[in-house]
Amino acid sequence: MIDKDGYRPNVGIILCNQHGKVFWARRCNRDGWQFPQGGIKHNETAEQALYRELYEEIGLKPGQVEVIGRTRDWLRYEIPKQYLRTPQQHCFKGQKQIWFLLRLVGQETDVRLDASEAPEFDEWRWVDYWSPLECIVDFKREVYYSALMELAPLIAGC
Repeated sequence: MIDKDGYRPNVGIILCNQHGKVFWARRCNRDGWQFPQGGIKHNETAEQALYRELYEEIGLKPGQVEVIGRTRDWLRYEIPKQYLRTPQQHCFKGQKQIWFLLRLVGQETDVRLDASEAPEFDEWRWVDYWSPLECIVDFKREVYYSALMELAPLIAGC
């Protein structure tokens, strides 16, 4: 599903623990680390996509997290051509995302990177709230900054 401007609707997930640290994961067989994220399917709400992606990517179910907040509007980034991995990705110029801040209410042992048949991540850790800005790929940095800034007042809820 691509909008009229060429952006694919997507959700971004910032998961925090009781110490205010955030979940940071490494893409399978790559050096890149990121927050979980994924596309919104046709006839799916952002909230439905959030829970589907949360389970597919890190194995957490709705009862294991609490939604603390979300961004008010879409945040957009364009994907440089060298990062497009599949022919389908050449159909859009970037992603527009609604970001959610979640608190883990389950156990750390509930996190499962192998919950789906095609895992997205092969390693994860808790990091300081602002540290992802130092190492996220350049083309996503502005969106990460905007999401973290907007949701920062809510981190105390973690």
